[in-house]
Amino acid sequence: MTLIELGLYFALLSPLTFGGLGSVIPDMQRYVVDVKGWMAPGDFMQLFAVAQTAPGPNVLVTSLIGYRVAGVAGSVVALLALCVPAAALTWAVAALWERCRESPWRRVVQRALAPIVVGLMLAAGYSIATPHTPDWRLWAIALATAGGMLTTRVNTVWLLAGGALLGGVLL
Repeated sequence: MTLIELGLYFALLSPLTFGGLGSVIPDMQRYVVDVKGWMAPGDFMQLFAVAQTAPGPNVLVTSLIGYRVAGVAGSVVALLALCVPAAALTWAVAALWERCRESPWRRVVQRALAPIVVGLMLAAGYSIATPHTPDWRLWAIALATAGGMLTTRVNTVWLLAGGALLGGVLL
């Protein structure tokens, strides 16, 4: 039953990942932690951090969650359930998008999607920065990292490592 729940949830979440996986992280955490109780908030945050630092796509967090919930089968089910529906939808929309290349509506849709994606990313950042109750130290680390990304050309991996080091010292 757990594999079915896992697969159905990630399949329903799949079409919403049009802005990237980060746009659905808050709901993923809500479902996995609060609704199902499959893991603690800190565990979710750790899996997310591992997926972000590992080489490869951000979708790795889905495999880690699936593995944590139902082992290897859960990992495969979660990953396929998240990727296949979005890939099929992308393929279908790409064909339509290409046919509407000269349409003025295409530019309108592109402009409308940008703030939506930014809002979803901010919600993901808030969700990750507040695994329990809001903590000023987590916000300080998140703001310092974001500031570093916006004002310097330092590799993001070094900023993440610095955030991890700060988290180890402050928390």
